[in-house]
Amino acid sequence: MRSLLVYLKKYRKESILAPLFKMLEASFELLVPLVMAAVIDVGIAERDSAYIVRMCLLLIALGLIGLVCSITAQYFSAKAAAGFGAGVRHALFAHIQSFSFTEMDTIGTSTLITRMTSDINQAQSGVNMVLRLFLRSPFIVFGAMIMAFIVDAKAALVFVAAIPLLSVVIFGIMLITMPLYRKVQARLDQVLLTTRENLTGARVIRAFNQEEEEQERFYTANQLLTDAQKFAGRISGLMNPVTYVIVNGAIIVLIYIGAVRVNIGDLTQGEVVALLNYMSQILVELVKLANLIITVTKAVACANRIEKILLEKPDMKEGSTQWNTADQAAAGKTEGRTEGRTDGKAEKERGRQETAGGPFLEFSHVSLTYKGAAGEALTDISFRAERGQTIGVIGGTGSGKSSLVNLIPRFYDATEGSVRLEGRDIKEYQTDSLRAHIGVVPQKAVLFRGTIGENLRWGNQQASDAELQEALQISQAAEFVEKKEGGLDAQVEQGGRNLSGGQKQRLTIARALVRKPEILILDDSASALDFATDAALRKAIAGMKEQPLVFIVSQRAASIWHADQILVLDDGRLAGRGTHEELLADCPVYQEIYYSQFPKEAVTNG
Repeated sequence: MRSLLVYLKKYRKESILAPLFKMLEASFELLVPLVMAAVIDVGIAERDSAYIVRMCLLLIALGLIGLVCSITAQYFSAKAAAGFGAGVRHALFAHIQSFSFTEMDTIGTSTLITRMTSDINQAQSGVNMVLRLFLRSPFIVFGAMIMAFIVDAKAALVFVAAIPLLSVVIFGIMLITMPLYRKVQARLDQVLLTTRENLTGARVIRAFNQEEEEQERFYTANQLLTDAQKFAGRISGLMNPVTYVIVNGAIIVLIYIGAVRVNIGDLTQGEVVALLNYMSQILVELVKLANLIITVTKAVACANRIEKILLEKPDMKEGSTQWNTADQAAAGKTEGRTEGRTDGKAEKERGRQETAGGPFLEFSHVSLTYKGAAGEALTDISFRAERGQTIGVIGGTGSGKSSLVNLIPRFYDATEGSVRLEGRDIKEYQTDSLRAHIGVVPQKAVLFRGTIGENLRWGNQQASDAELQEALQISQAAEFVEKKEGGLDAQVEQGGRNLSGGQKQRLTIARALVRKPEILILDDSASALDFATDAALRKAIAGMKEQPLVFIVSQRAASIWHADQILVLDDGRLAGRGTHEELLADCPVYQEIYYSQFPKEAVTNG
């Protein structure tokens, strides 16, 4: 919790003024019982109407001044709390953006959403309440006790006995409930996870007629949350009745003592009323303090959860080298670019790479193990690739195709071996610099609410309309975009709900092309396209004047058989590497994939 208080530094003035004005209000409130005692003992006892009027006007003045102080304190506390919440939210969001896919997978999306929303709101409410009441309530409690001693020391001993007893009750309940509220927030994570899965997978749930099962799963998670909240609430709920019993018991004792001492002439009636008012003030403030403790307990539990995320250090270390490709690209395009797969021989290809002064991209004995996984996702992968080449990646489901290409933009880091780019380990490059030259089209087409043009400019904010049109032409998306009302200004709903699967895939490809990347990664991103559109897309990409290094991940043999080099993966291992003809001749895994899609009879007849 303490580390989050740094976000109150900008609001030091408000954080000081808010409790000061509250204490000023409390000071005026402590004077009210003395004025009332004077009204009874002087004004009423002596039937002095003028004195009563003056005292009543004084009471009104004290009330108005207290109101002004209270409103001022509310303003400063609200400003400080809102600024604190905004600062924590920005810091947490920025910190989450620094996480690699490993941290995102480990922590989980649902718990991050809970901490960004519910937890920060609870912490913000806690700050607001603390600034307003944390000093005011104890100030009135102990101030009332001091004022009671001023009125009558013997009667004030009742306050001395009651206040420590109340403190034990309040802080004891706080210590018990704090871990319980942490459990409540954890249960809330589970409810959010279940809700999120049901909303995003609504079509799948209905397709498999699983509505009743999912309702039961949600009911179970919600019931666990309800039970945790009830249990914590029952214990917190003890605070009010216990404090009422103690305070009202003290009032009974006070009335008895006061009556006896008034009877013998040691106390006046006004002084007894003042003592009762002070005890009543203590009761009211302790009720407020009890509610404050509950809020603060929740806030501390939530703040600790936020702090835990902020203390989570990304495993991926930031490099220090900028990837400047201006001169390197020129050299690479004149020396290292392949002339096309003319002879289809890997040895000649490797010879061209060596004469060019080393490969553009090289995987050297790369292995990858996901955090918490039992085994390796990739094992001992080695290959080389040059600018302008097309690299096909094929294999069965779960063979590690996406894992391999995710290493290039450093979504994950290799656990063994190295991925080298232009002679340097990619871990030496600054992540932003590296990814600025890589265009990635993930398996799941993700679009954001806005216009088509706004979505495409994620690849390059400064891209002109002409550059957007060029990217649409290459991605085969221009035809359907032109038919939409507004063209580039046509609206895209959240997640691209108003587009078909093929349209979303083509727009995500166009978004990556707008960047004019040095490396283009198409991770099974044409699965929703028909064969003709897929072929036209590959032809258009091959004809790009920038001639990037292209990785095509696909389960379609037809999508990658024209590649300069094909990587065949099987259970995380490189089962084959070469051209289509070479692999068809001597790679059993590639043969199995190819002939499952193109039977031998069809190939022979063709």
